[in-house]
Amino acid sequence: MTATIMDGKALAAEIEAKLVEDASRLKELGHEPSLATILVGDDQPSRVYLASKHKAAKRVGISSTSHVLPADSTEEELASLIEQLNRDESVDGILLQLPLPSHLNERRMVGVITPDKDVDGLTSTNTGRLFYGESDLIPCTPRGVMALLHHYGIRTASATAVIINRSTMVGKPLYHLLLNQDATVTMCHSRSSELDTVTSRADIVITAVGRRPTFVLTADMVKDGAVVIDVAINRIAGKILGDADFDQVARKASFITPVPGGVGPMTVVMLMQNTLIAASMQRGLTLSPVVQC
Repeated sequence: MTATIMDGKALAAEIEAKLVEDASRLKELGHEPSLATILVGDDQPSRVYLASKHKAAKRVGISSTSHVLPADSTEEELASLIEQLNRDESVDGILLQLPLPSHLNERRMVGVITPDKDVDGLTSTNTGRLFYGESDLIPCTPRGVMALLHHYGIRTASATAVIINRSTMVGKPLYHLLLNQDATVTMCHSRSSELDTVTSRADIVITAVGRRPTFVLTADMVKDGAVVIDVAINRIAGKILGDADFDQVARKASFITPVPGGVGPMTVVMLMQNTLIAASMQRGLTLSPVVQC
C-alpha cells in the first residue's frame, strides 16, 4: 500500500480563493476586515510564522498590523497593548503569537483578549463554547486538520482516533471536534504507557509531539490503512520534518500529510477564515464559514 498524500497547500489555496470573495463581500458592506498580531521578543521561527500570516492576509484582502514588544516586556505592558486593540473598533482579530517569553503567563495573557476578537480560539470563553459544540472561533490547527479529513472523505463517525498531544492549541480542541463528529477518541501524551499498542489500533492517528529524534512515529506504530495526520514541526540538520517516519509510514497508511505542505498551510488559511468570521460577528453580519466543523 502507498498512501495518498493529503496536500494541505493545494487545499489551502482553494479555501483562500473563497475567502477572497468573503473579504470582498464585507468590503462591499462597508467594512474592511483587519487582523492585529502581537510578537513579544525576537524568536526567529515566530517571525517566520507571522510573516506568512501577514502575506496570506494581504492575498485574501485582510488588512493587518504587526505589534512587536521587547522580550523583557512585563505582563502589564502586554496586557495594556491587548486592551488597546480590544477597544479599537477597526481591529477584528487579535493574534498573540505563542510561545511567550518564560516570565509571561500565556494563559493569563491570552485571557485578556476579548473573545469576539480571539481568532486563535484560545480564550476560556471560546474553549468553553467548543466543549459544547457551539464555537465559531475554533483553534486554527485543529480546524485545518478537520478540513483535511473532510476534503479527503475520511470517515470520522464510528472511527477510532488517537491524538498524541494534549495541548490547548492542538490536542484538546481536536479531541472535542472529533468527538462531535462521532469518532471514538483517545488522547495520548508523553506519559502514556504502551503508546504503540494504542496507536496501532487506530483508524486515524494525529501526532503533534515535535521532539524528534526523541519521539518518532514509526511504521510499526500504525495499522495497515490508517490515516496519519502529522502536525509536528522538527528542525533537524537544516531540514523540516514531522513526527512520522514518512517514507516507511506512507507504505502502510492509506492517507498521510507531508511536512511541510500538510497541516501548516491549513493553519494559516484557517486564521484568515477566523478573522473574517470575527469581522462579520462583530457587525451582526452573516458569513458562513468556508470550512465547517
